[in-house]
Amino acid sequence: MIKALVFDFDGLILDTESSLISAYEAVHLEYGVAFDKDRFHRSVGHADYSFDPWSQFDPALSRSDLDKRRREKNKEIDLTLKIMPGVEDFLNEGKKQGLVMAVASNSSHNHVEGHLNRLGLISYFSFVACREDVKQPKPEPDLYRLVINNLGIRPFQAIAFEDSHTGSKAAKRAKLWVVAVPNQSTGHHDFSHTDKVVTSFKDISLNTLKEQFLVN
Repeated sequence: MIKALVFDFDGLILDTESSLISAYEAVHLEYGVAFDKDRFHRSVGHADYSFDPWSQFDPALSRSDLDKRRREKNKEIDLTLKIMPGVEDFLNEGKKQGLVMAVASNSSHNHVEGHLNRLGLISYFSFVACREDVKQPKPEPDLYRLVINNLGIRPFQAIAFEDSHTGSKAAKRAKLWVVAVPNQSTGHHDFSHTDKVVTSFKDISLNTLKEQFLVN
């Protein structure tokens, strides 16, 4: 029986991954430097993928200043973002059915909880696990194991929702059911290890998922 739903945050509840790319692109534009958007897209959600966004800039420029400008642009864009399609309706359905809901994110508590409060979503979640809570972030299973232990359930009693290969791999390693909901930045990722792939939360029926992942 499914008792809990566990959600990633970036790229799933809020498309901060696309805004990150837009922020880097904006700084490149300000300095008249070409931005390899396709290559950056390939790095999204891959903790072990190395990509230096400032490699084409004048070496005399301060990288810390460039990073600071990128963060400024990132915050500006993030504050304009709206909840991803279908997410709030899905959360309401989970709450209506009495399921416990949590977040497992590679981002910081300040980032995740700040946005959840801004969006009016924080009350849906019984527990929020972030990168500072574990020794190893995704793709390691630590965050999901922390959530499962905190909720006092077995892994097969929870469904994880992820938008990236890295996150979905972590959830699968922790032995949760995994539904991939890729966005425009992660649609090229490999989700062959997941239990289901959909294009949007609008395409998900909670009752259908519960039936599909039913364990006696």
